[in-house]
Amino acid sequence: MTKFNIIVLAKQVPDTRNVGKDAMKADGTVNRSALPAIFNPEDLNALEQALRLKDKYPGSSVTLLTMGPGRAAEVIREALYRGVDKGSLLTDRKFAGSDTLATSYVLSMAIKKLEPYDIVIAGRQAIDGDTAQVGPQVAEKLNVPQVTYAEEIISLEQESVKIKRRLERGVETVVSPLPAVITVHSSAPPCRPRNAKLLMKYKHSRSVSELQDLSEDYLQLHRDRPYLKIEEWGASSISADEEKLGLSGSPTKVKKIESVVFKAKESKQLSSSDEDIDSLVKELIDKHTIG
Repeated sequence: MTKFNIIVLAKQVPDTRNVGKDAMKADGTVNRSALPAIFNPEDLNALEQALRLKDKYPGSSVTLLTMGPGRAAEVIREALYRGVDKGSLLTDRKFAGSDTLATSYVLSMAIKKLEPYDIVIAGRQAIDGDTAQVGPQVAEKLNVPQVTYAEEIISLEQESVKIKRRLERGVETVVSPLPAVITVHSSAPPCRPRNAKLLMKYKHSRSVSELQDLSEDYLQLHRDRPYLKIEEWGASSISADEEKLGLSGSPTKVKKIESVVFKAKESKQLSSSDEDIDSLVKELIDKHTIG
């Protein structure tokens, strides 16, 4: 049976689903320290698709790539607990301030470093930006086909992949040549939970930066068990053009982020009687809310 090299793109994001009054700074930017950092939800859907392919095609390998500060290594640990084989953290101050164009450039250069690969899988979009641009931009930079809104990767052949897509008005099944980039919709199956054995195996895994804060006992543990080391790649590791990184490589600038909270100033309780419903409709028409 054919073995496949699968790459998953994931991101650690602030949990914007639970935005409170302290979530914004005075300058209108996100106060990331006030929001818990989580594994981007749709990236978990993408991870599950990759792990299902690994289960279906024994001998296949899954590598996770994430870009961010040192704390983003937690995303790789979470993926290791669920069944990925290895992961690399793309972290460098030169990456700071990257928009989707600069981010996709860094990810594409990292993917090229991992060649040969068969398929790249990512979530449709991240909840901190909601642009859905990074996956397609990565595909363009790699010059490979892309399939978006994937709900299920049905099968992999030596030279093609069959995918079910979830669209606004239905579903469709498409076939794409390999290698390809697939972005996964939130309607795809949720990711499996942590595996207890893998949690025990990788709970002491650390990135190079994190190792600097460990005691000698843990450093010796890492020397004895090399699989616990999470690789870190900077700009030089992926042979990146520094003009395409960070703010200098980002034509998009965020002017302001605003937290919009809807509050009801007044409310009215109605029964299910015809009289109450008729009265409400007349009121809405009089106030030009409807009609």
